[in-house]
Amino acid sequence: MSRTHARQAETTLHIEERGSGAPLVLLHGWGLNLRVWDGLARQLAPECRTLAVDLPGHGQSPWRFARNEGTLEQQAELIAAILPPRCTLLGWSLGGQIALRIASLWPQRVTRLVLIATTPRFVADASWPDALAPSVLEDFAARLEEDAPGTVADFLDLQTRGSAGAGQVLAALRKALLEHGLAADAALAAGLSILRTADLRAELGTIRQPTLVLAGQHDRIAPPAASRALASALPHGRYLELRRGAHAPFLSHPEWVATQLRAFLGEGS
Repeated sequence: MSRTHARQAETTLHIEERGSGAPLVLLHGWGLNLRVWDGLARQLAPECRTLAVDLPGHGQSPWRFARNEGTLEQQAELIAAILPPRCTLLGWSLGGQIALRIASLWPQRVTRLVLIATTPRFVADASWPDALAPSVLEDFAARLEEDAPGTVADFLDLQTRGSAGAGQVLAALRKALLEHGLAADAALAAGLSILRTADLRAELGTIRQPTLVLAGQHDRIAPPAASRALASALPHGRYLELRRGAHAPFLSHPEWVATQLRAFLGEGS
């Protein structure tokens, strides 16, 4: 494994690489860091070169946006600038929304797209019922300033509900946090703002890359119906659902996820 730091403007992003071959870039979800990808990256190392990225303000990537910045567009632009040529971009949850925005705005940088537990809109309304009630993320946002560790801990618990091996998945998520610490307060607030406000449905039809959408049957954060609708709205989307999976299927069922990725990536070789 090698470690690199990619610099763009005033912000440094921490990246860890494994393996060799076609590049697969991994973007984690809210409040976590690249350690969540360790198991999957090890499995895929013989077939491809994985590049796991700490999102701004998470893990070992500093937060250098001004106050009230760090929007979806700003974070997507920052990450797009450090992507290797002709990469496959994999995003999980918040990382999936960032990946969608990159594929839409900078299509020349991404040849294939993988979205795990991702929805174009995390909050429900009359036109989008298969999502979190607005009060859920509003409550997380209200609690964040007073108790960031407790808020993140509760969000991790929500991710594992309904999953096979929920205790092991929760332990893996907590281990990632223990190794690299809690994300910066501003990064947590900006990420929650994206989850509460982003609505990418209008741009899905412009995303031309072949896209694999993976969902867990019991996901409480990105319900499978939303991921299924996402795949249907993408011109070249494909949907696969994992029984007994929840919001982190790459941790609860790593072999299944690795198998689906190998098959999908093999189609592009």
